[in-house]
Amino acid sequence: MCDTKGKIKVLFLCTGNSCRSQIAEGWARHLKSDVMEAYSAGIRPIGVNPKTIKVMAEAGVDISDHTSKGVDELVGINFDYVVTVCDNAREQCPIFPGRTRHVHKSFDDPYFATGSEEEIMAVFRRVRDDIRAFIETLPDILESKKKGY
Repeated sequence: MCDTKGKIKVLFLCTGNSCRSQIAEGWARHLKSDVMEAYSAGIRPIGVNPKTIKVMAEAGVDISDHTSKGVDELVGINFDYVVTVCDNAREQCPIFPGRTRHVHKSFDDPYFATGSEEEIMAVFRRVRDDIRAFIETLPDILESKKKGY
């Protein structure tokens, strides 16, 4: 199911393609570009959150050139896996053709964090680190978590 370069194609999907899926794509490209081709999209894209760019830069990953895109903009790409990173995306995940496998791994949405700026940034950092820990298990964990919808 891999492309001709032996890399699996993985789409990280969330609601707004603002935080979680952007972080996942950034980590996957940074940590796993030798084994996977990473993409991200949203069910209803709202733009990349500046705090997402900031916390990734703090971790040494530049996603400042990422754009928020809708899943329909990626039509024609044959994904091996679609990883929904929020419950809403899981519920609204479109059907992908072929042998695409769906995997669900939900993360808290830092977009809705409240409190002081410092408290909000702490939530962004925690989610960033949680997603990194998940990405570090890829691609092996995908096979064990695969589920059909």
